[in-house]
Amino acid sequence: MNDKNDNILIRVNSLKTYFPITKGLFSRVVGSVKAVDGVSFSIPAGKTLGLVGESGCGKTTVGRSILRLIPHTSGSVEFDSKDIFSLNKKQMQRVRKDMQIIFQDPYGSLNPRMTVENIVGESLGVHGLVEPNKRRDRVVELLEMSGLSGSCLNRYAHEFSGGQRQRIGIARALALEPKFIVCDEPVSALDVSIQSQIVNLLQDLQQQMGLTYLFIAHDLAVVEHISDFVAVMYLGKIVEITTARELFSNAKHPYTKALMSAIPQPNPSRVINRTILKGEVPSPSNPPSGCAFHPRCPIAEDACKCNQQKLESKNDSSEHLVACWKA
Repeated sequence: MNDKNDNILIRVNSLKTYFPITKGLFSRVVGSVKAVDGVSFSIPAGKTLGLVGESGCGKTTVGRSILRLIPHTSGSVEFDSKDIFSLNKKQMQRVRKDMQIIFQDPYGSLNPRMTVENIVGESLGVHGLVEPNKRRDRVVELLEMSGLSGSCLNRYAHEFSGGQRQRIGIARALALEPKFIVCDEPVSALDVSIQSQIVNLLQDLQQQMGLTYLFIAHDLAVVEHISDFVAVMYLGKIVEITTARELFSNAKHPYTKALMSAIPQPNPSRVINRTILKGEVPSPSNPPSGCAFHPRCPIAEDACKCNQQKLESKNDSSEHLVACWKA
């Protein structure tokens, strides 16, 4: 997160990804959905940035835009000192082996017509990193690293549980020995007991291989456990970003505080003051003027700048950025 760190692996600057709204017989563009609207952050090598927020705030779009899985509108992404958006197809193919993704849905992300051996080993053949006669041994090694047995090589995805399928997805992401992995809500579709196993596996792999993660989630308890830094998104923008320890001990933005208050507590006798946000999330095709959160904010005032002027994240300290006039 800290730009003064010389060991920054990925740097995102003013990233915007808009989706056109079309109308009529000739698909005339009449507006745009501002899924990502000026997001900036950086991640040091070997660290994890947790990206959190409500469903629909643009978290997944950020991850896929960084990997060029969907086209961006403006902004830049530097990966290992390379401008990703300026690379041609051949150059991007060489970089792709260093940038991988673990998808949210362990059921829909695996081809049901392919065996585990083909799912995990396909990228090895595409990039020509392993000789064909040694590919099976490499796939077995990857499966064992991900907590599966090599005996499942000839089985199909439907024969596994959700947690096992996600382990196959992790093995596939590790196949090319990447430096950076986008973890797109990798545990949200799993049982709680399985979630902890997958999170612990990701942490172990990070230590063994020096991996850098962008960990996308809406479960703050999971994010607190795995992240070194946390960025909070609302309606396509980052409203607060700091270290995980600072955020969970000293949250500044009212939206972050509301998310914190919604974390389930294991002690039923503990009294918690829940912050219930009023209204609905505004449409990203027509966001409110000024601060996008002000229509739902419990501390916004009519006389305040909240509904009048846009505010970029301001320095609260050297490690804490918050986009709020009153924070």
